[in-house]
Amino acid sequence: MPQVELTRWPHSTQPARSRLDAVVRREGLSPSWWSNRPGDVYGAHSHSYNKVIYCFDGSITFRIEPAGAEFELHGGDRLDIPRGTSHSAVVGNHGVTCVEAQAE
Repeated sequence: MPQVELTRWPHSTQPARSRLDAVVRREGLSPSWWSNRPGDVYGAHSHSYNKVIYCFDGSITFRIEPAGAEFELHGGDRLDIPRGTSHSAVVGNHGVTCVEAQAE
């Protein structure tokens, strides 16, 4: 069974928006950008597709249910969430902007 995978941004400076957009497109995926205010919450849910998400600015913490594993993303960090994986999320103190895509 595929696992949730966190990949930290390997550089000391956060990526440009255009760079993250290009990274997603190079994988043959269609990027979708969104933002949330500080403290916004997404209740537990799952998707029928594999979700690829990059944090561009701010922070967001994903919690994987029911195991309770938490993944905090900051600028450039990537999280891969396999289809059918129940997860929730809480936006950090400075809000968040992310780009995500559906993967096969």
